Amino acid sequence: MKPHPRAEEQDDLLRPRLTDMIDLRHELAKLEKLIDWEFFETEWAGFFPSTTGRLATLPRLVAGLLYLQHAYRLSDEAVVARWVENPYSQHFTGEEFFQHRAPIDPSSLTRWRKRIGEEGAE
Repeated sequence: MKPHPRAEEQDDLLRPRLTDMIDLRHELAKLEKLIDWEFFETEWAGFFPSTTGRLATLPRLVAGLLYLQHAYRLSDEAVVARWVENPYSQHFTGEEFFQHRAPIDPSSLTRWRKRIGEEGAE
């Protein structure tokens, strides 16, 4: 089943936005602005022909994690663990507030790679 678009979260007095926590001159913050994230939404939409079942993980999150994994030469488990600890990684993949739990199980990345194939991963 296709993922639902993420609704914009409202401000929270007790949780600062990631953009208020990080240096927007950081390489991942700059790169995040340059990537056409909508491309992944439209390009990968065909992989979800069913309208029933569990919602898929957001394509931006998966694309971002796959990029981070490639750029830093990390395993599935290591990229997800790094994501939990790193506000720049979270911002890069579309989070607005710092998250304390992993967004997906590392095995989900393996399933995504199988689904999109080698060309899709490139």
